[in-house]
Amino acid sequence: MKIAIFSDVQGNLPAMEEAVTQILRWGPDMVVMAGDLVNRGPSSLDCLERFDDLRRNQGWLPVKGNHESWVLRCARHAPKDALDAEMRRFTDWTYQQVRTRIDALEGWPDHLCFNGGDDASWVHVTHGTMGSNRQGITSGISDEELRPVIPPDVALFVTAHTHRPLTRVVDGTPILNVGSVGSPFDGDPRGSYALLEMRPSGWHWDIVRFDYDRTRAEQDFHALGFIEQGGPLARILFEEWRQARLLMPLWRRDFEPAVLAGERPLQPAVDAFIASLD
Repeated sequence: MKIAIFSDVQGNLPAMEEAVTQILRWGPDMVVMAGDLVNRGPSSLDCLERFDDLRRNQGWLPVKGNHESWVLRCARHAPKDALDAEMRRFTDWTYQQVRTRIDALEGWPDHLCFNGGDDASWVHVTHGTMGSNRQGITSGISDEELRPVIPPDVALFVTAHTHRPLTRVVDGTPILNVGSVGSPFDGDPRGSYALLEMRPSGWHWDIVRFDYDRTRAEQDFHALGFIEQGGPLARILFEEWRQARLLMPLWRRDFEPAVLAGERPLQPAVDAFIASLD
């Protein structure tokens, strides 16, 4: 049995196209998209339509990520005030892009389980943890913190969300973070996905890193309107993609509190934050 699992495309169509090409060439028995197909990037509609076609015609399976949850929430609830509208503008921009196909995002499960042929080979896939699809597993989180939020009695727990590939073991349970197809945060701009294979000795897996057309991807950020129309925070998201590193926690620590307190306008604060990265 051969299983491919990928996650965190984040509306990056050139990266998704390359990952799909490679996965189809490998010829898996099952493919799981473990969340965050859309949002944060310029081509959410194209990514959604491509995945929906693969879901309908190839049997590919979705798991809901926090960005699917966020897009659906923004579709149903108006911003609380003008500042909230500006801070979530990139997601409202994404919703306007996908709204004619919003039905294709509905009903995705939070978790997916399968086995390799017996009860000793169960694999549990979710975007984050059993606690939340916004809780990521990194090398820095302790075993004590992880024990309550990983499932018992599985042969492998597969997660994503952090945009960083990772393998670790907690109390004998292997944990595999498949990283990100469209926006890695480990300093390596190449996308990643995981290939699993059931062998007589059990599950074996590899993380695949791949190159794609980043020049085209960068052009999409500008040409399709994500940066121009996605509000001030879209610029930070673009820099995260460009630099292949996580920046939003720095923004939230050093600049966002003053914005939320009304002490500093959002756009100048983002300008100052971007300038501080140079």
